[in-house]
Amino acid sequence: MSSPPVPAADREAARDRVAAAALALVEDGMALGLGTGDTSARFVDALARRVREEKLDVTCVATSNATATRARAAGLVVRALPEVERLDLALDGADEVDPRLDLIKGGGGAQTRERIVAASAARFVVLVDEGKLVPVLGAGFPVAVEIVPEAVRLVSRRLEALGAVPVLRRAAAGHDAPFVTDLGLRILDARFPRIDDPAPLSAALDALPGVVGHGLFVGLASLVLVGEFASTEVRRLPRAQGSRPSSQGEPS
Repeated sequence: MSSPPVPAADREAARDRVAAAALALVEDGMALGLGTGDTSARFVDALARRVREEKLDVTCVATSNATATRARAAGLVVRALPEVERLDLALDGADEVDPRLDLIKGGGGAQTRERIVAASAARFVVLVDEGKLVPVLGAGFPVAVEIVPEAVRLVSRRLEALGAVPVLRRAAAGHDAPFVTDLGLRILDARFPRIDDPAPLSAALDALPGVVGHGLFVGLASLVLVGEFASTEVRRLPRAQGSRPSSQGEPS
């Protein structure tokens, strides 16, 4: 029997609580990576208020043009990643989180820049409501695979050979124009029946010609903050010590 739908107000409140909990991790002088999506937007707004009220010295790197625009409009200092010596903390949402804290991201189409920022930070903290927790990845969301335009047919065939059903993401429902990422690339949404072992699939996607990035994040999350629907609690799910693979990137 499926669970009853969560009222929109409960979901919104859970995301607000997570954004507030994430804000408590921010310290004066930090360089922060700002994610893309609804919960990340809430965090950006809350961060801007705190920076104004406490006059914090915080530098931000955005994972998308939309986030950069929102952060600057709110008064935050936003720089390009190469201009920042280090990232202390990256904070972003996720579409799905499994018990190992591996993720599916990319619903907003910013997965490649999100991965670069997450891998560049000393800590990568994921902000979700409890509806994003799943026993196994892939049941609810496809994996966004970002590719150069010339590779659409080739990568589609290779994804099918891996067991996926790939669909070219469109700019809008009912329109033929493809979705174009901030990097000027295309996205194939690859739906797998289930992803029991994300690590080898992530490696296989990385090896496909024409693939620039994808939304399967393995071993990157340091901590997941989970907003619960039926209480005011925010759960903390830390990654087991030593379980982050060095191949995913080192702090800058």
